[in-house]
Amino acid sequence: MSDARTPVGVDLLNPDVYAVDNQPRLWRRLQDECPVGWHEPTPGVPGFWVLSRYADIMEVFKDTTTFSSARGNILGTLLAGGDPAGGQMLAVTDPPRHRDLRRILQGGFSARSMRRIADSVRTVARRLVAEAVERGGCDFVADIAARIPLEAICELLAVPVEDRARMLELTSTALDADSTPMEAARAQSDIMNYYAKLLPERRANPQDDAVSMLAAGAIDGRPLSEVEVFLNCYNLIIGGDETTRFSGAGGLLALIEHPDQWRLLKERPDVIDSAVEEIVRWTSPALHIARVATVDTTVRGTRIAAGDIVTLWIGAANRDEEVFEDPYAFDLARTPNKHMAYGFGPHFCLGGALARIEMQILFEELRDQVGSVSLAGEVEYSRSNFLTGVSRLPVALTPSTR
Repeated sequence: MSDARTPVGVDLLNPDVYAVDNQPRLWRRLQDECPVGWHEPTPGVPGFWVLSRYADIMEVFKDTTTFSSARGNILGTLLAGGDPAGGQMLAVTDPPRHRDLRRILQGGFSARSMRRIADSVRTVARRLVAEAVERGGCDFVADIAARIPLEAICELLAVPVEDRARMLELTSTALDADSTPMEAARAQSDIMNYYAKLLPERRANPQDDAVSMLAAGAIDGRPLSEVEVFLNCYNLIIGGDETTRFSGAGGLLALIEHPDQWRLLKERPDVIDSAVEEIVRWTSPALHIARVATVDTTVRGTRIAAGDIVTLWIGAANRDEEVFEDPYAFDLARTPNKHMAYGFGPHFCLGGALARIEMQILFEELRDQVGSVSLAGEVEYSRSNFLTGVSRLPVALTPSTR
């Protein structure tokens, strides 16, 4: 065991570090030089550990006793002192309460619910792609990729159709790195207030949706508080919107940049399942997840003290050559493909199956309706040290001749 700390030598809090063409160099350097690296503190900001190897990250994900989520699960909240939703919202709750909350929410992800949501997503995706093809192109992010996950999450939560555009606007503002702190806080508050108005209605008239499951849910005989219901609704709509939007947009950009893989998608209908997994691995929208060590422990022979922040760099894990053959190649037929884009262990993303359904439907509609796709303007990217992806993707589309 070593008490030595190998500095990472790069400011991982700077969003500019994650420019698309810089990520391969960054991940390789972290893995080769400091797989368990130390990010030095700065005035007012504590230091934290940086893990970049797949095997180490998997072990941390599995060990919820030693590595806690209850203080927060991203750097922004942990470095600011912790997440006030800790212990109440699923993503920032430890077992056994995490298990009990998850069990309540799983009712909203029943097979019947998934079929209903899939039907709704299919209808919307087919129409949006058809309209874009008829126009000859679109901004794929704003016109299609942003609207598919919104439709799915709003179906999951049974948000009325007339309110869905507003939900997209609020979630984008809440997570956009270009939003001011006041704008983000106001958007978060508006989302919470929306569910505050919806909750009494669902308690009086429950439906087959996640809000109703939360409204009727109880742990150890005690109903969930209104705050717990609001927080977990917020968790679902935020978690399900941004990441799938980035995967969808980044996936289409990857297909434009790799025309051989576009041809493969068009010519091999059987490749759709592995294609979805590769697109999710390739885009890895969540750059990192964070934990706090509850006791003194070691990772790869390096001592980590109780109370230390430990960050797990998912983008690096999904490019680990110890796990993925030729990890910087985009290969729709890649198998196996045990990526960590949806996490691992007890905190594996509750909406992972739903996200896969959305992605499959979206790329089936693109495959079937689009003949060719090309860039029609400058690609723009999000600027964040947490979520990474394409924020604007102007494309030209021609109709399929099939």
